[in-house]
Amino acid sequence: MIKKHAFSFNNALSGIHWVIKTQANFKIHLALSLLSIIGGFVLGITYEEFLIILTLIGIGLAIETLNTAIEEAIDAIHKDWTEEIKVAKDVSAAAMLLFALTAFLIACFIFIPRILNFLTFTF
Repeated sequence: MIKKHAFSFNNALSGIHWVIKTQANFKIHLALSLLSIIGGFVLGITYEEFLIILTLIGIGLAIETLNTAIEEAIDAIHKDWTEEIKVAKDVSAAAMLLFALTAFLIACFIFIPRILNFLTFTF
């Protein structure tokens, strides 16, 4: 049983490694995630706000990974362009876009007051 879980865990790590190595959007999400974490420390967000930011990061990376998996699976199954394939890929990408916009809005509520406060004390 543990061997099976270790095998699954290794496969998951391979998937993460592949996504990081090959997907520019995932790298962008990682960079923005790191920036958010650093910004949280610099701006002194609360423990609860950090939990929200970390949850948003985890969900965003997971959705981006699923979006990539859907696109790769479709490409592996069917190489030709069809309207159905376009719709599937577009809707998959839309899921990421909707989440990213929501996460951005939440991050604005958390960070903008602190950024304004930081700028007020700095100047």
